[in-house]
Amino acid sequence: MNTITPILDPESGKALYQQLYEYIREEISSGRLQKGTRLPSLRALASSLKISITTVSLAYNQLLVEGYITSREKSGYFVDVTGENIPTTLYSVPYLQDHITTGEDIAEPFRYRDPALFDFVKWKKSLNYVFNEQTDLLTLEASPQGEYSLRTQICKYLYMTRGVVCVPEQIVIAAGTQAIIGIACSILSGMGRKAVAYEDPGYLPAVSVFRDRGFELHPASIHKNGVSLEEIRGIDPDVICVSPSIQFPMGTVMPIGQRNALIRFAAERGKIIIEDDYASELRYFGRPVPPLKTLSERASVLYLGSFSSLLFPSLKISYMVLPPMMQPYLSGALENHTQTCSKTEQLALSAYIEKGLLQTHVKKLRSLYSQKVARVCSLLPEIFGDTVKVLSRESGLNMLLEVCLPKDAEALSRLASGIGIRMIPLDRYRTIKKDEGPSTLIFYYSDIPLEELRPALEKLAEVWRL
Repeated sequence: MNTITPILDPESGKALYQQLYEYIREEISSGRLQKGTRLPSLRALASSLKISITTVSLAYNQLLVEGYITSREKSGYFVDVTGENIPTTLYSVPYLQDHITTGEDIAEPFRYRDPALFDFVKWKKSLNYVFNEQTDLLTLEASPQGEYSLRTQICKYLYMTRGVVCVPEQIVIAAGTQAIIGIACSILSGMGRKAVAYEDPGYLPAVSVFRDRGFELHPASIHKNGVSLEEIRGIDPDVICVSPSIQFPMGTVMPIGQRNALIRFAAERGKIIIEDDYASELRYFGRPVPPLKTLSERASVLYLGSFSSLLFPSLKISYMVLPPMMQPYLSGALENHTQTCSKTEQLALSAYIEKGLLQTHVKKLRSLYSQKVARVCSLLPEIFGDTVKVLSRESGLNMLLEVCLPKDAEALSRLASGIGIRMIPLDRYRTIKKDEGPSTLIFYYSDIPLEELRPALEKLAEVWRL
C-alpha cells in the first residue's frame, strides 16, 4: 500500500476533495501508482491528512466513477488502470460534484430549496406512531429484505398507482438506488448474467455499480422514442436497463409500440429487463404511461422504485420487485447482507403510506410542479428570447434546456450554481461524448419556489450576461 501525501490548501478556493481527487488521479496517470496498488482506507487516509472521512470518500467516489480505481468487498480500494491506459470516454467528467452532500470542510454554495415540497409535520406524526406504538419492533434487528409491513404497503401502492401486481415476497428494500442495484447484481451474478446494456445518456451512478461488480457494460443511445432497440439487438445483452416512463436525463417517454417491441425481444431471447420507474408518478401532461412490468408476463422485468424524489432526498429508501425467475436466487444474495435502511424510517413510511398520506402528497406535487412548468415555459421566452429552448418538460423533477450562448455548458452551469440554481450539463451523464453543438443543460426548476421563479431566472440572465 503506497503512501499518499498531497499538500492540500484550504485557502485555494478549490474543495479539498477535489484537490485530493486530482492528486491521486495524477499519481495514477504518471505511473507512480501502479495498477493493483491498494489505496489507504477512508479512515486511515483521513487521519493521516487531518481531513474528514467525507472528504476522502468524495474523492474516492469520483475516482471510482471515472474508472481510475475499483473497490473490492471487504478488501478496500485498488488502482484499476495503468498510466498508459487512462480512460478517456468512460466516466471522464467529474459530474458528481453537483450531486454530493458536502462535508464539514467543503463550503456548499447557496441553493434554492422549496419549503412547500414536503409537510414534515405529517412525517413527524408517522415517526411518533412508531415510537409510541411499535417500540417492540425497534428492539429487533431489521430484516435484510426490508420490513414486511412496508413491503406490504408498497404492493398496495404500486397496484393502485401503477397497476403493478406483486406480493411482499417479491420486494426487496435498501438504502438508495445504488444499494438496491448492488443486491440485484448479486442475484444476476448468481444467474450467470454478466452483459448489461444501459441508456446513454443515463443515470451513471447506477452504471458504476455494475462496473464495480465486474459486469460487461454496453451503452445504447437514446432517441426521441427512448433507447435504440436496433442497438440493443446488436449488443444482445443478458440484461437491459431502461427508464421508459421518464428517461433521465433526456425526459423521453417510450411509446407503447416501442415498449411492446422491447418486451417481445426480451421474452423471445430470455433477457432480463431492469425497469427504473423513477418519479413516474410526476407526470403533468397526458395520461399516465403503463410500466413494462404490467404489459406482459412473458418477459422478466425487474422493477425499481424510490421514495427519495417523492418525499425528501435524505430519506434513502429504494426498492425492487423481482420477477419470478429471480426469486430463487434472493436468499443467496441476502445471505451476508445487512439491511442498509433505517428500520425506524421503514416503519414510519409504512404508516405514512397506509394512512393515504403518500398519495395525497404526490397529488400535491403534481399540482405544484405543473404550475412551475407552465410558469417557467412562459418566462423563458420573455426573459431569454430565442436564446433558450425547452427540449423536454412533460414529467419528472427537471427539464432539458438548449442554450445558444458563446459559453460552454460547464461555464453556464458554474454561473447558475453561483446563484443557487441547479443546472447540470447533459454531457456529465454521457459515457460516449457527442460532437460539439448548442449547450444542453438539465434545469432543476423543482427546487425553486413558485413565487421566486421570475427573480431567479432574471438573475440567471444577468450572470449569463444576455
